[in-house]
Amino acid sequence: MKPDPQRSDAPPQTGTSAMLLVAFMWFAYFLNYCDRQAVFSMFPALRTGLQMSDQQLGLVGAVFLWVYAFGCPVSGYLGDRFSKRLLVVLSLVVWSVVTIGTGLVASGAALLAMRAAMGVSESLYMSSAVALTAAAYPAARRSRAVSVLMTGQIAGTVAGSWFGGWMADRGQWRVAFFVLGVVGVLYALPYFTFLRLVEEPPAEAVSATSGLTFSALLKSGTFLLLCLVFPVFVFGIWLLYGWLPVFLHDKFHLNQADAAFNATVFLQTATFAGVIGGGMIADALYQRVKTARFWLMVCGLVLSAPCIHALGNSDTLLVTRIAATGFGLFSGLFIANIFPATFDIVPSSARATAVGMLNFFGAITSGFATLFGGLWKQTLGIDRLLSFTAMAYIVAGAALVLGIRTLFRRDLASNLNLRVEEE
Repeated sequence: MKPDPQRSDAPPQTGTSAMLLVAFMWFAYFLNYCDRQAVFSMFPALRTGLQMSDQQLGLVGAVFLWVYAFGCPVSGYLGDRFSKRLLVVLSLVVWSVVTIGTGLVASGAALLAMRAAMGVSESLYMSSAVALTAAAYPAARRSRAVSVLMTGQIAGTVAGSWFGGWMADRGQWRVAFFVLGVVGVLYALPYFTFLRLVEEPPAEAVSATSGLTFSALLKSGTFLLLCLVFPVFVFGIWLLYGWLPVFLHDKFHLNQADAAFNATVFLQTATFAGVIGGGMIADALYQRVKTARFWLMVCGLVLSAPCIHALGNSDTLLVTRIAATGFGLFSGLFIANIFPATFDIVPSSARATAVGMLNFFGAITSGFATLFGGLWKQTLGIDRLLSFTAMAYIVAGAALVLGIRTLFRRDLASNLNLRVEEE
């Protein structure tokens, strides 16, 4: 049976074209995280310069994530019905302009407004970016392709955090936002020029399934379980993204640049290795064990738990670095496989929507991570909050094991049957 090139799961791109696609998407994703993460390493400067309290600083992350959350299902829906190429470029331009505007704020309220605008603009990106990348590769190589894209998040977190802290130490935090925003606007031109050459299904090819997308997702018990497990995982990630720099700044008396360096480099370098390794291992095992991606996510959750506890409760900077390295390595197993695993059990015409829904639930919960860090920093403490998160990781891992045993095979068979019917 000849595949239809107009279908949403049309044959993958040629090798060179697919690699170039990942490269262009990677740099845009790198800028995405540079722009969103730089602010967290500036908290001490913002506390002084804009007269913001810890509670208000907690809202800097929460407002962004909550607005981002509600934008994700909409962006996923749009990504499955309109041009993904146009959506990712539009998102890049708008969030870059918002980043420039962030450097002009004169109050905490204005900063929060800009973070909300950032949430809207960046929500357009990820669903379509992941779906475009996944479509460029066959299923047996999908984890590796998506894992390479995910390393843009890692590199952007390190670079944005360090650059933000370094500029803040020099009293130039506003200039940092100007520089990051201008780079994004300039990159939009070559980005769009390349993406015009990338094939994707026309809107008409998927419009007939528009009314079935959400119902198809709701019928998958495994997908619904992922909508519960994923938020638990990213709660811990965003608690670290939002508060580990200032936590280390206060605990070990580091300056803002050194605190950002220690909060990101060890964690994110190990995450890079974990993501790449997790993608390669998953693709190797997928040929023999269809549940391989899910089992690697279980390992990621369970093995990350003691590391995130140690991050908040270590007495020395050396042990903290070791814990950050362990957390990064094991969490990378989860990051590499969450979206490829999802694509195993949802229709190809609903991939962007599925990513959008996962990001909706994840971002809602992550907003509370940054908010609670600010609210409870002086009472419960970041250290205890990290310990509670470690326990939640264990519970989430157990729930995922149960789902693999009881839900996965039925949902995989249903998805495969649907693809056969569509052909």
